[in-house]
Amino acid sequence: MQETRTVYFVGSGPGDPELITIRAKKLVEEADTIIYSGSLLNPRILQYAKKGAQLYDAAIIDREKIYQILHDSANEGKIAIRFHDGDPALFSAIREQIDKLESEGIMCKVVPGVTALFGAAADTNLELTLPGVTQTLIITRAELRTPVPQRESIAELAKHGATMAFYLSVHLIEEVVNEILKGGVYTGKTPAMVVYRATWEDEKIIKGTLGDIAKKTKEAKIIKTALIIVGEAIAPSKYEYSKVYDAKFTHGYRKGVVKEKE
Repeated sequence: MQETRTVYFVGSGPGDPELITIRAKKLVEEADTIIYSGSLLNPRILQYAKKGAQLYDAAIIDREKIYQILHDSANEGKIAIRFHDGDPALFSAIREQIDKLESEGIMCKVVPGVTALFGAAADTNLELTLPGVTQTLIITRAELRTPVPQRESIAELAKHGATMAFYLSVHLIEEVVNEILKGGVYTGKTPAMVVYRATWEDEKIIKGTLGDIAKKTKEAKIIKTALIIVGEAIAPSKYEYSKVYDAKFTHGYRKGVVKEKE
């Protein structure tokens, strides 16, 4: 049973309908109102919606209209969902929506989803935080019409040598590569890949290095709906085994055993 006067911000996952959470699926099946991003959501997920549910494509309506639909639906006691592709915590603009709805006394709840980066990592058997290589993941985007704080410029972030993932940036891939190289840590030989429509049936995976990934991406004519992932973790020359599962390593659940010399 869902709560009244509540709007649910629901992650739809990266694309594959089977990667939607059980919680999200239940909400879709019960929802009276669903606002989704038609340019990003796999339409097969909407097959879970009940007959008579009102569906709105957010791609063709503005912020105020979206707010009004959610506001009115909640006040009418309907179950209202704002569907966001991937996970609502990343590049979704939920903060501005939640703040306005809550100021009107409407409760808001977020249901997490699998973000495209983790879908892409799964489809390429990639461990983003690899011992001995990097223990840090940086998720960011290139700057164009939407500004990025100077302290978060690509060149500055690239100085950490961590795994980097870029959303909403593949159309600027040449600029992204140039900025990464300005950081002075990565080189033209650093592994890189582009994943188009991660987990979808028409997914494309392009692997290369910072020296050739822009050219390969342009040749594949990929200009949107794709991630750029950069870092040694993609194709490490070497890495360390996990300490947690080392027989000699002691932790809170197991005492390490050191074999005596014969």
